[in-house]
Amino acid sequence: MKYGQLINYEDAAPEAQAVFDDIKTKRGVPDVNNAWKAMARHPAVMKRFWDRAQQVMAPGALDAKTKELIYLAVSVANGCDYCSASHTHLAKGKGVSEEELAEMVEIVGLALQGNSYATFYGQDVDPALKP
Repeated sequence: MKYGQLINYEDAAPEAQAVFDDIKTKRGVPDVNNAWKAMARHPAVMKRFWDRAQQVMAPGALDAKTKELIYLAVSVANGCDYCSASHTHLAKGKGVSEEELAEMVEIVGLALQGNSYATFYGQDVDPALKP
């Protein structure tokens, strides 16, 4: 099996097919995206990630839009083009506007810049900022 190989439904192990079916049902889509098809190489890993994603992204103290924007911000900061594209699409589906996306990417850029300064200068955390 080559790196990056996608596993289609008909070629997937029964455990992976079950995850495909669950994703399609819960997301109301005709097919899963390539991230899931790639992960189908390892059905147990795929299932654990899908289960965790549902738990973490479920309604809680943060609303769905905020959770999606956080996931997108981390994806952008990590330079993951695939996750950035996927979660931009999901964020828009949850009502995130172009203005909100623009603001989010400005915050990511500011945080990356500030983090690089803090790392370079190596300053200690102020006592008042410690828990």
